[in-house]
This record gives sequence, C-alpha cells and structure tokens, in this order.
Amino acid sequence: MSELFKGNEGRPNTAVLRKLVSEGIVMAPGVFNGISAIMAERRGFKAIYLSGSGVAGSMGLPDLSLTTLSEVIEETRRIKLVSSLPLIVDIDTGFGEVLNVERTIREVERSGASAVHMEDQVLPKKCGHLEGKKLIQPYEMVEKIEAAVKSKTNKDFMVIARTDARSVEGIDGAIDRAKLYLKAGADGIFPEALETKEEFREFSEKVGGILLANMTEFGKSPLLSSKELGELGYRIVIYPLTAFRGVLKRMDEIYSSLYKNGSQLP
Repeated sequence: MSELFKGNEGRPNTAVLRKLVSEGIVMAPGVFNGISAIMAERRGFKAIYLSGSGVAGSMGLPDLSLTTLSEVIEETRRIKLVSSLPLIVDIDTGFGEVLNVERTIREVERSGASAVHMEDQVLPKKCGHLEGKKLIQPYEMVEKIEAAVKSKTNKDFMVIARTDARSVEGIDGAIDRAKLYLKAGADGIFPEALETKEEFREFSEKVGGILLANMTEFGKSPLLSSKELGELGYRIVIYPLTAFRGVLKRMDEIYSSLYKNGSQLP
C-alpha cells in the first residue's frame, strides 16, 4: 500500500488496546477526521477517540442525535485508513433499539474500531453534561449490552457501557446501573458527568473493572490529570473536543483577520 495510507482500515487492533489498558491509564484524545488522527499519532498518543459530538460538530450540527450510523462509520473508516492507533468510537444509544444495536456493533467493528461506548439515554439523546436528560430503564440497557456483546466477532473488541444516571438518579443510581451493566457483559463502564473527585473515587471503589473517564471542557466534571485518574482506578481517559475547540478558535481568528485586512499579511 502507498505510504500515504498507513492505517489498518477494517482490521481493529483490539488486542493492542486491551494490553494498553492492562498496563495503566490510556489517554485517548478526541479526533474528528484523518488529519487530526495523524497529528495525534505523531505526538505519541497510543489510542484515539471519535466522539459523537465531534462528528456532529464537524458537520456544523449540535450533539442531539442528528448524525446517523452511516456517517459515524464513514468517519471511522477515514480515520482508520490513515492511523494505526486503536480507535474508541462513540455510538450514542446504539442508533436505536436492540436490533439496531446488533447491526451497529457489526458495522463499527468491521470499519476498524477497537472499542465502542453506548449510553443509557432515551432518544433523542443530549450531550452528557446538559440538563434535562432522560434514561431508559435499566433492563432495556441490559438488553442492549447483551445484544452488543453477542454481536461482536472479535473477543477483544470492547463494549463499554456509559451511564448518564449521575445527573438524573444521583451517584447511587449510577453505581447501581454500572454494576448491572457489568453483569450483563460490558467490558467496561463510562460514568458520565461525575461532579467531584470524591465521586470519581467512590464510583471506582464501588464498581471496579475497566473504567473510562471523560475530561471535557465546560462540563460538570473537574478536569483531573491522567495521573490522578490512574491513581483513582480509571484505565481510559478521553478528551472529546479539546483539539476541535482549539482548531475552531484559531480558525475564527484567521477568518476574522483575513476579512478585516483583506490579506493574510499582518
């Protein structure tokens, strides 16, 4: 293959991600297209993350269930064509009910991802750090997790269950759901929008297993370092929109200067 294409499209390197997680905390910066994935890999990251909000945002859309499975799959394939890093993909609520989840897992795994996370919100979902979220019943999420696990063909492909219960049912509700989701076969748990370092600690101590932390700017969670999170028992930390927001800020400055000056010259 040409030197232009050094990824592993359609061949998820799931064993690599499993090994990384077993050795310590994995930092997975959010990428939103091929070039951002290339840049993250060049800077030394060992895994990358594609968020639903990143896919929507790059299309100029809000994170409100407006993107489709096909659009997420296409972006996954583009990224995996040029990057060999394990890719974790946000599949929102699985793009529907149990049968939809089965298809989603097959398609995402085939596209080259190494892991997915799926949440327990009602459609249409909201960004995890917004108010007014609604949750499906725990048994409904259990059915989705069981369907996801059954549908994967690679034993190392990771199905991570996200719970948004902290903002709706409190920390105890989030912990109870997480335990159910692990029993249903989830490979890991993603507790969204925990509000203090103490809550991150409590969740880890009471749930255990492979835990994913979301360090997004302007959210409900404190911005803890990867070292702190590792000490608290977390094994994956994602930064969904950090680079994307930085790019947008710089782009706005460039467009503003170009329009004002009529030239790229200062």
